[in-house]
Amino acid sequence: MAGNLILVVNPGSTSTKLALYDGEEPRSTETLRHDRETLNRFAGVWEQYDFRMDAVLRWVGARAAGYNAVAAIGGLLRPLSGGTYRVNFRMLDDARKNLQGEHVSNLGCAMAAALAEKQKCNAYIVDPVSVDEFEPLARYSGHPLVERRTLSHALNIHAAARRAAKHLNVQFEQSKFVIAHLGGGFSVAPVKGGKIIDVNDANSDGPFSPERTGGLPLQQFITLCYSGTYTEGQIRTLVRGRGGLSAYLGTNDAQEVERRIGGGDARAREVFDAMAYQIAKEIGAMAAVLEGSLHAIVLTGGLASSKALTDPISRRIRFIAPVLLFPGEDEMQALALGVLRVLRGDEAALEY
Repeated sequence: MAGNLILVVNPGSTSTKLALYDGEEPRSTETLRHDRETLNRFAGVWEQYDFRMDAVLRWVGARAAGYNAVAAIGGLLRPLSGGTYRVNFRMLDDARKNLQGEHVSNLGCAMAAALAEKQKCNAYIVDPVSVDEFEPLARYSGHPLVERRTLSHALNIHAAARRAAKHLNVQFEQSKFVIAHLGGGFSVAPVKGGKIIDVNDANSDGPFSPERTGGLPLQQFITLCYSGTYTEGQIRTLVRGRGGLSAYLGTNDAQEVERRIGGGDARAREVFDAMAYQIAKEIGAMAAVLEGSLHAIVLTGGLASSKALTDPISRRIRFIAPVLLFPGEDEMQALALGVLRVLRGDEAALEY
């Protein structure tokens, strides 16, 4: 459809995903792979910007001319409501400051702005990880020096909520779901009327995942921190990067764990079951936020395709509500659709 050509850019740890959408349909897609050794030569993510943009511009020049808008993944920006945001100078400044942490997704808005400038169109981000729709009680941690914050897989959670409401023929504004995003990290959220009103911090709370510890027994963890055995950096890596399956089984590859289980590895079976057990417990806790009144529980993300994981989760939670499986996370489509809603006038673009 004329006027609805959307260029989508999504920088990841060792890749940059690109797509050109014509309305709801992808016209062209590509994943540009970046050599890990090359990326390691850069001091930080912002030093990678020119290297990544050179590759992006070559692809765009050959495959994606004439776009009407640019959509990009959002980074660790200031807390904001969910929606589609027009890229502006304040957003670019916060992204370059790595406001809530250094992450490659912070490059997204800057890449989108540069690409939009070439085409004299608008650049947008959709549902960044810093989406904050918490209700007041969700902010309490147990001590005023530490407030619970919301950094989650908001893009896929919001997209899954829309999909579930459509699937069940439920009015989106009245819908109530618990949505569990199961990927490299896990975000489990009660979603009311499309708002993420609570969620675990995927970096340090909730269930353990392929490479993250999730919540740990606090007193034992304090002892570990002050044991003199680990530096602060090593502790942070232990929690986020070398925890979970990686710590217990020496791999963060869930498919490899399933192969071990198929070969009779009882330890792998127990660890995988423990991960499912913790996910189910977190879903139950988030169902309590909605007072047990919800339309469905949604399992989404890459690991939602694993029956070895979803079956034991479902057995423990199906008494609460019907369980829907939406495997994978189509971030590119979710980004394109967020901008398309603005181009069609279904939603207004938000200002950062």
